[in-house]
Amino acid sequence: MQLEFSFIIPVYNRPQEIEELLHSFTLLKTKVKYQVVIVEDGSTIPSKEVVSKYEDQLDIAYYYKPNSGPGDSRNFGMQKATGNYFIILDSDCILPANYLNAVVSSLEKEYVACFGGPDAADASFSNLQKAINFAMTSFITTGGIRGNKNSVDKFQPRSFNMGISKEAFLKTKGFGSIHPGEDPDLSIRLWKLGYTTKLIPEAYVYHKRRISWSKFYKQVFKFGMVRPILNTWHPQTKKITYWFPSLFSLGFILAVILSFFHFRALLIVYILYFGLAFVLAILKTKNIIIAIQAMLAICIQFFGYGYGFIKSTILVGLLNNKPEEQFPELFFKK
Repeated sequence: MQLEFSFIIPVYNRPQEIEELLHSFTLLKTKVKYQVVIVEDGSTIPSKEVVSKYEDQLDIAYYYKPNSGPGDSRNFGMQKATGNYFIILDSDCILPANYLNAVVSSLEKEYVACFGGPDAADASFSNLQKAINFAMTSFITTGGIRGNKNSVDKFQPRSFNMGISKEAFLKTKGFGSIHPGEDPDLSIRLWKLGYTTKLIPEAYVYHKRRISWSKFYKQVFKFGMVRPILNTWHPQTKKITYWFPSLFSLGFILAVILSFFHFRALLIVYILYFGLAFVLAILKTKNIIIAIQAMLAICIQFFGYGYGFIKSTILVGLLNNKPEEQFPELFFKK
């Protein structure tokens, strides 16, 4: 089958991000033809003027629709796209020059109906962006689930950098209304239909994550709330590892309390962990300020996710409340 690629990019009030992303498309070193589909998801600050600047350089289509969330906007874009293989990106990503070549090379060697790629921090990113990137991607924090091929046995692509065939999209009907969590939900439904997913390590993107500390906490808190909902929908995917952030957070609180009673062994374990994380952050970022910020990012990530996970486990998993009624903020109405 001859692959014809369409990039699907939803955007909401971020024309500057689209400017940077589209510029990176013009720098791609590839002979593969592709289409770019921009889906404006009810923005009040539209990107149409930015998109029009690239119409002579790229095969690009622009659509405006009422706000219905990123998942539904991706589905809309895939319905409009002309390709037979879709690559979904977030608007805050930038493509390295060899991105598409890496995708094509991997799919030619081992075709799959769905792939994912990792994210990385570009040298131009702010210290905060680099610190959060470390917390989100390091093996010592997430176990490599976002892009370490030696750490995952069944990879769940993330929708900031994800490919899916037109055939698989039509059979699954694409993303659901939950957000975040729409990407692992789609991966699980693909597996149930017999499709295979894989990681393409070389197909990484620079993921800017225009975010503050408070927004980062809100994001990981929602990640934590979503996981028990997915476990309810797909019980076969439950793993003890999903409890780790909650146990880590409760253990840290216990360690601090016990230290007041002169039992410091548990606290020492946490000190050693953060010491190792600090060294790894320095080795990766070559910047002590970023390494210090990365420690804060790790704490926010674990405590935010852990609290969200426990809250959702109690309200949805134990009390059997309907997720859509208990957490309406996690669901977009189409």
